[in-house]
Amino acid sequence: MRLEIDGACRDVDEALLRRVADACEQEEGLTGRYQALAMFVTDERIREINCEMRKKDAATDVLSFPTCTYPRGTARDNESLLRREIDPDTGCVHLGDIVISLEHARAQAEEYGHSAAREIGYLLAHGLMHVMGYDHMNEADKRAMREKEEAALARAGLSRDGDGELLAAAREMTTRAYAPYSRYTVGAALRSKDGRVFTGCNVECAAYGMAMCAERTALCKAVSEGAREFEAIAIASNGSAPYPCGACRQMLYEFAPDLRVLVTWGDQVRETTLNALLPEGFGPSSLPGMEEK
Repeated sequence: MRLEIDGACRDVDEALLRRVADACEQEEGLTGRYQALAMFVTDERIREINCEMRKKDAATDVLSFPTCTYPRGTARDNESLLRREIDPDTGCVHLGDIVISLEHARAQAEEYGHSAAREIGYLLAHGLMHVMGYDHMNEADKRAMREKEEAALARAGLSRDGDGELLAAAREMTTRAYAPYSRYTVGAALRSKDGRVFTGCNVECAAYGMAMCAERTALCKAVSEGAREFEAIAIASNGSAPYPCGACRQMLYEFAPDLRVLVTWGDQVRETTLNALLPEGFGPSSLPGMEEK
């Protein structure tokens, strides 16, 4: 699906938004060329739109404006009707417009305990399902819509399972990286055994050797917040496979020799363990008198 994006959204990269849009199209089973517009706005702006278009003077998280009303079923049941809505400039059928409040999305992400990327991805999927004819006026319709949304989010790597959340958080952090010298941006998300997630990005400086990797940024943040036991880390990059460097492997090994390691770049996801990346590692238990600690 061709997704037009209006407004800055620093919480999630455009590639992920486009993956969500493509996943929604695939879940619906559409066969033509389709497009939608996603607008990212403030609470005040979405309140104005809500007031103007729906006569409701209140901010909300997402608004959807379908191009047409479906006489039966959803978009896949009305493709002949939709083909009348072709945009002459793009050659795509325009499904409709989605407006998302970034302020609402960030607040809801914090409330629900997941990443802003997951929440924004969900709101986009919810909006796209609306413009494809889904609704939640009764329990049966609500259940069908939620199933479609979650299936699409799983396709896009934003499922509710822990790994999907962790990967999404790591991808999100690549947009925060400071890498003016290498142009190789890396994000990391480290999950502690108590379920907390600590994120980090790589930070470079003109004295090249002083650069800090994303993995160690996340680890130091976690330790400073009292976390000492970890179960998994996700590492994302804008280039090749971002396996951790030797220094990061050693620092992570200090706290979690059995750590699960997920690396993602492009559409690829690979899983390994820290023990596999650092065989016969040297850690606290290797020191005299530390065997029992």
